[in-house]
Amino acid sequence: MGLKGKVAIITGSTSGIGLGIAHALAAEGASIVINGFGDPDDIKAIRQDLASRYGVEVRYSAANMMEAGQISAMVADAKAELGGVDILVNNAGIQFTAEIQDFPAQRWDDIIAVNLSSAFHAMSAAIPLMKQAGWGRIINIASAHGLVASAQKAAYVAAKHGIVGLTKVAGIELANHGITCNAICPGWVLTPLVQKQIVARAEREGKQEAQVRTELLAEKQPMHDFSTPEQIGALSVFLCSEAAKTITGTPLSIDGGWTAA
Repeated sequence: MGLKGKVAIITGSTSGIGLGIAHALAAEGASIVINGFGDPDDIKAIRQDLASRYGVEVRYSAANMMEAGQISAMVADAKAELGGVDILVNNAGIQFTAEIQDFPAQRWDDIIAVNLSSAFHAMSAAIPLMKQAGWGRIINIASAHGLVASAQKAAYVAAKHGIVGLTKVAGIELANHGITCNAICPGWVLTPLVQKQIVARAEREGKQEAQVRTELLAEKQPMHDFSTPEQIGALSVFLCSEAAKTITGTPLSIDGGWTAA
């Protein structure tokens, strides 16, 4: 329970990586604010599961990550209801693929808003609270695409590179305020959404799921194994620990060797 008494906001945490991080931080005793879209009954079940399993306070914010005012209100609500914001995990993200010449302008704007600007707005609102407390941890979920590029992902790659740059600036600015800011850069992560893609591709190509998994991984990663939300959660817990107090402004790859070449 190394984070007992701390309050964590995790954006985009009703499924996948964000939910894995929420579980990991709650298991260490942190009160949790989850955020994201989903069926109200499913969100209620997630809240109840986190609260009962770990004995922590759990709140839900429906803040739209495209709206700066709603993001700042989410931070203010966490302060009012739970006493502050000690840990901010900027995880919310969306994706769309097309070549640059065919990329719809609105899709570009949406991806930049959710994947990059939302992190800026959340950090801007939370940093004063962290400075007041003299302690804070900001974890930005970037991607291997924050370090390298792939075709047809102009907006996503640009946003994730921006997240890495924003992380570096925050690391410098906050270095002597007891606050660290780091970026986690995952490669392929086995989330429910990715599993659905594997099943669909296996059915479409008439292959076994195991073969499709290996082929998918081999396109980018030397290591033919997925990372998991639980592993990314564990890395997030480490970044919140005393052992990581001098790690800041740093992109940390968890990508099966994707960016090693």
